Amino acid sequence: MEACAVCGNAYDKSFRVTSGAQTLTFDCFECAIHKLAPQCAHCACRIVGHGVEAGGRMFCCAHCAREMGEKRVADRA
Repeated sequence: MEACAVCGNAYDKSFRVTSGAQTLTFDCFECAIHKLAPQCAHCACRIVGHGVEAGGRMFCCAHCAREMGEKRVADRA
């Protein structure tokens, strides 16, 4: 049983996530999201899902992208 990379909990149902050359162990998806999910460049929330990429930055939604000056993004087409 390995300890979670975020909270340190040793759990019998932990899992590993490999990204590039790095492999980390987590005890739950919440810890994996906290460690691995990108943060919105405007509101700093963790982006769970596709998000919006504009101007080399990641945003959780088009509203946050527009708040940071990205004019060409929209929530709907």
